[in-house]
Amino acid sequence: MDLKTGVYQNYVKKESWRTVLTLAYQSLGVVYGDLSTSPLYVYKNTFEEDIRHSETNEEIFGVLSFVFWTLTLVPLLKYVFIVLRADDNGEGGTFALYSLLCRYARVNSLPNCQLADEELFEYKKDSIGLAPKSSFGSSLKSTLEKHRVLQRFLLVLALIGTCMVIGDGILTPAISVFSAVSGLELSMSKEHHKYVEVPVACIILIGLFALQHYGTHRVGFLFAPVVLLWLLCISAIGLYNIIHWNPHVYQALSPYYMYKFFRKTQRGGWMSLGGILLCITGSEAMFADLGHFSQLSIKIAFTSLVYPSLILAYMGQAAYLSRHHTMDSDFQIGFYVSVPEKLRWPVLVIAILAAVVGSQAIITGTFSIIKQCSSLGCFPKVKIVHTSSKIHGQIYIPEINWLLMVLCLAVTIGFRDTRRLGNASGLAVITVMLVTTCLMSLVIVLCWQKSVFLAIAFVFFFGTIEALYFTASLTKFLEGAWVPVALAFIFLVIMCVWHYGTLKKYEFDVQNKVSINWLLSLGPSLGIVRVRGIGLIHTELVSGIPAIFSHFVTNLPAFHQVLVFLCIKSVPVPHVKPEERFLVGHIGPREYRLYRCIVRYGYRDVHKDDMEFEKDLVCSIAEFIRSGSISPVHVDEDPLKDEDKMTVVGTCSSHTEGIQMSEDDADNIEAAGPSELKEIRSPPPVMKPRKRVRFIVPKSPEINTGAREELQELMEAREAGIAYILGHSYVKAKQGSSLIKKLVINYGYEFLRRNSRPSTYALSVPHASTLEVGMLYHV
Repeated sequence: MDLKTGVYQNYVKKESWRTVLTLAYQSLGVVYGDLSTSPLYVYKNTFEEDIRHSETNEEIFGVLSFVFWTLTLVPLLKYVFIVLRADDNGEGGTFALYSLLCRYARVNSLPNCQLADEELFEYKKDSIGLAPKSSFGSSLKSTLEKHRVLQRFLLVLALIGTCMVIGDGILTPAISVFSAVSGLELSMSKEHHKYVEVPVACIILIGLFALQHYGTHRVGFLFAPVVLLWLLCISAIGLYNIIHWNPHVYQALSPYYMYKFFRKTQRGGWMSLGGILLCITGSEAMFADLGHFSQLSIKIAFTSLVYPSLILAYMGQAAYLSRHHTMDSDFQIGFYVSVPEKLRWPVLVIAILAAVVGSQAIITGTFSIIKQCSSLGCFPKVKIVHTSSKIHGQIYIPEINWLLMVLCLAVTIGFRDTRRLGNASGLAVITVMLVTTCLMSLVIVLCWQKSVFLAIAFVFFFGTIEALYFTASLTKFLEGAWVPVALAFIFLVIMCVWHYGTLKKYEFDVQNKVSINWLLSLGPSLGIVRVRGIGLIHTELVSGIPAIFSHFVTNLPAFHQVLVFLCIKSVPVPHVKPEERFLVGHIGPREYRLYRCIVRYGYRDVHKDDMEFEKDLVCSIAEFIRSGSISPVHVDEDPLKDEDKMTVVGTCSSHTEGIQMSEDDADNIEAAGPSELKEIRSPPPVMKPRKRVRFIVPKSPEINTGAREELQELMEAREAGIAYILGHSYVKAKQGSSLIKKLVINYGYEFLRRNSRPSTYALSVPHASTLEVGMLYHV
């Protein structure tokens, strides 16, 4: 499949307000599911242990004031008005910020970067390549580019934020569903309730993860109505409670009540900030899911509906609690106690549905961010299933899905209460926000080219708020907050080990490249028999001949008449346009029939299936041959000089005026119009082939005889079939390496390599057309 990606953002900008409002409505189900369910557990977690609700109401009004200003300053001011502007060609999230910095400061961690990548449409954005205006910005840029330690620190910082997002993908479904189900406590005795709550939550979670492989597009149309109904429900109940119980509760929005809160509660109040922090869980989703919508649609949805609804919900709960200080039930602080008794069962059902929607959004986001990490060489290759052929970004990763489910059930059964789940979730959320704040400060200086004082003010203002919540969350380390730290540490080790092993393997390939002189000495036949067909030799190198090729030549009795060194790589942009997909060039003289083809994907691009990919690959080589024949060819060309010359070629659909390839049954070939196109057909074979291949070449300009012969040979080779020749590498640390390096390479990286998908998995290589040759790497 090849989804039309990267055009969504531009399409929205050109559309009417109707389209923007439609996107704003749809964003409710994808972006705001987690944030909108936070009223279920904020007050309950805040008053769980550290502070008590007294008749003076100073505690409840202080908490309301904190909730109001936290929602105003972090989601509204920081994310909606500032961070959303730091998009990477329409994409958001921690890795989008890192990708943006990689391009402006050249701190990219990908080893196989090329200057040609900087010519990509999405790579060049306004002032990329220009020096920052301020002297501090210039010195910061040069410092980052010179010191590898700083580059690695920046990568680790981005990975920490990513790992915490993955941890949040485990904790959010647990706390959301558990809190929604906790409404059963008001409908049964405490003795029965504790035996019902956990099993019901686990059943819902198992069902949620079990249905992931169907994709969200089948039920996605229900997501927005569910969240909309939930927001209207909590805002209406909140408005009712305000009018009925305490119309003057709005006075608690004054910051003065925060001072009164701290003056009375002191250390207990500071520790309770870990519960208040939960009111902004899901705020990062506004930025992370930016690629599916537009800045304007997300801003409209938040400012016009989500923000007012949440404020009314929290004010309504505070108004109810301000008139209820002592109750017979043990469950006096919570969401459901403020819901009118006649509405509790309908609200319970809506809350569970909203919790499922919020959980679904974070699970899908976790799949997406792991795909990004894998694309940029920071996570082992995993199986990625695209659950929708029309909607970009809807993917399913089986291994990760079942791992998330097991871990989610483990924390649900292990903790069995929202207090410790909230402590764990809060630390994960605030850590991601701190990472975003740090990366944003660099974006302000390097990308936006603003004053360093503006960046310092941004870090100081928002960093102080987030550091306050972060320290409060750390005090709960032994009461559940250790879980996201442990999970993030495990995922961080996996990412760092994989990234390190991948870099070392690439360095080995670069250092052991085969000389072009050796290739030329073999002659056009390469010293072996050349048989019909196309041989695709997969390599990570973007220049030179991989060492494994000499291994092939030495050990194989015959080789294909057309050989293509195929490199599939990711570049630090979200999407690569189809017309910029391929880089094609010759290796050695033309008569050798050796080509290098580099296929470039963005970190959010969808890889094509094998049949469509093969067609585009052959068509791109044919277009390269045709375009090369138009320019003057010198007889005394130096193959050494031309080896690294590459031509940008698009997919078949992107160059409609160039060569087109048609594959038909031999009996069903239709001739093209003679006025516009000429056909190059393969000669009739002795045996009837399964498919007849033809190139439809534009009549003007004319191609020379050499190029026509080259196209003829390529066409015959395509008819004979394509074979994938893969190097199966075993990596070991070389003698004399340190003990840590031996542990990382020989055990850590090798274990991950054995238990992950091969690097060519994205090609969907058919087993019948595959030849693997093993090779040992000493790195």
